[in-house]
Amino acid sequence: MKKSTKIILLILVIIILTLGAMYLIDLNRMKDNKPVVFSTWGRKYAPPEEDRINTKLNIVVSLEDEISANIAWCGTFNLIWNDLKNDLAKQDIVFTPQSKVAENLNKGTFNTSQLSEDSYYKVYGKTSKELKKQIEKAIKEKFNETSDILDDFDWEKDPNQSYFLYAMLKKEFEFPMVFTELENGEFGNYKNVRYFGINSSTEKQVREQVKVLYYNSSKDFAVKLKTKGNDEVIISRGNKEKTFGDIYKGILSSAEKYEGTTDFTVVDTLKIPNIKFNLKKEITEVENKPFLFSSGDEYYIEKALQTIKFELDKRGGKIKSEAGMMVNKAAINPKEPREFLVDDTFTIFLRETEKDLPYFAAQISDISQVQSDIK
Repeated sequence: MKKSTKIILLILVIIILTLGAMYLIDLNRMKDNKPVVFSTWGRKYAPPEEDRINTKLNIVVSLEDEISANIAWCGTFNLIWNDLKNDLAKQDIVFTPQSKVAENLNKGTFNTSQLSEDSYYKVYGKTSKELKKQIEKAIKEKFNETSDILDDFDWEKDPNQSYFLYAMLKKEFEFPMVFTELENGEFGNYKNVRYFGINSSTEKQVREQVKVLYYNSSKDFAVKLKTKGNDEVIISRGNKEKTFGDIYKGILSSAEKYEGTTDFTVVDTLKIPNIKFNLKKEITEVENKPFLFSSGDEYYIEKALQTIKFELDKRGGKIKSEAGMMVNKAAINPKEPREFLVDDTFTIFLRETEKDLPYFAAQISDISQVQSDIK
């Protein structure tokens, strides 16, 4: 057999083995109802809705961040930032230039005092596989959960040069009474949207689990839904403020001034869409920017991730959110990637070392004058 034939056969075997491995990986993931890595291989398959990452919603990491449409926030990233600032750096995290995201997070507006102990878990320590196992064991024991982000980090770090910070928040709540399932309707330009709420046939006990915070019109109001536990669901419309923090303050202010009835009366109706989303975001705004610990040592955030899964329907809701951050000591000052692209008008000089003036200069704007065969 010719040598070239052997090489071709070897290449074909490698390709077949590779495709076989890819197929088995995806087949096992489909059996476990997980998203495929490579392909569905012609099978009719879609992962469960909760496993699909929603790319149309974005995440902000603090209550002070400016928001636009289709935005979510959860306090898990604030928890690990607080630990980074207060326990590790022991001072504000300051980049050069300082970013608005870091400035807002340094305020520490949200912290563990806003949560019950049984609703969250957080830890930080020197990066190691033992810390990863500790986290996995803790969230399994406390929440019966697995992590969606731990495998995204590099755990092969020198523990003397790296820290990992982690938090998970998990809550489930039920309404005392199930709300009425309403007819599908419109939402903006969308049709056939599923709704729950209160109509003329809804029982009195269901109405009693709704409190009106204020009502100016069908497009400008806020209501509070009571649950069986210590959670409350506040839903509002008509807010003009630019941050979640300011919207919330505006709701409280309007509720305090409201002089109408706060009871949900027999003639009142309520219409809320079912909600279900799964978000995952890398917080690139804080990555690869050097900052100082109080000791004078320089560090940078190699990777920062946050997830938010949320559901709401006529029976209640649930939320699960994770945040993780890998912080490395800067042996060589890490910098943001810079691109020096000489792809338009530029100037060039030549000079002799230690001479005051160049002996050649040119400015080029038409590259066809200095290169041939330009298309």
